[in-house]
Amino acid sequence: LISSATKSLRMETEILEKKLQDAQIKLAEKDGDKEKEIQSLKRLISELEFQLTMEKSNNESFLDKLRKEIKHKSDELEKLTQEKTQLIHSLSQVQEENSLLQDTVRRECEERFELTAALGRARDQVLELRRLSGTLP
Repeated sequence: LISSATKSLRMETEILEKKLQDAQIKLAEKDGDKEKEIQSLKRLISELEFQLTMEKSNNESFLDKLRKEIKHKSDELEKLTQEKTQLIHSLSQVQEENSLLQDTVRRECEERFELTAALGRARDQVLELRRLSGTLP
């Protein structure tokens, strides 16, 4: 009976040891798989960090270019604004000069009409005088 129980316990112990070994093998396999997954994730993190660094660098470079372009455009706008102000001032002066010249031309035309009218009257008077002097002895 004892021998049979011992034999039974040994068999049960062997079965349990076999199960323990199988469980340890499966655990080791799972640990290996987890380690591989961890390494894979670490590589992925490194790649993503590198990409992030590159993107940051590209973005900073792009922002620097944009800042320079904005500065250039701002300077250009300021220059054009100054030119516009100068052109408006010049236009105002030209308009004032044009108005003055128009007034001068108008006055000279009025004087010309007056002189033409006076000349016509003088001619009429000369003709009248000639006609009168031709009839007088």
